Amino acid sequence: MEKIRKKITFYGWVQGVGFRYRAYHAANAFGATGWVRNNGDDSVSMEIQGTESQIDQVILAIERGSYIRIENMDCHTIPLKPEERDFRIH
Repeated sequence: MEKIRKKITFYGWVQGVGFRYRAYHAANAFGATGWVRNNGDDSVSMEIQGTESQIDQVILAIERGSYIRIENMDCHTIPLKPEERDFRIH
């Protein structure tokens, strides 16, 4: 399956609820790479790379987290980073 890379900004109850750690563990479980970080406006940004299915599975796993409520997502496809090998929390 073809790999893609997406930049996603999540809005809602996404800070202070374990979002980044859930993203980290889900990305590792499903084999996706990239990073996640909190933003100053209470949103969370993520760049994630993998197949469409892997990325969807990571987002679904995050949404199942206690207290996390994604109200909106801004999503764009961006160029791949072929050298990337892991998923990090910034």
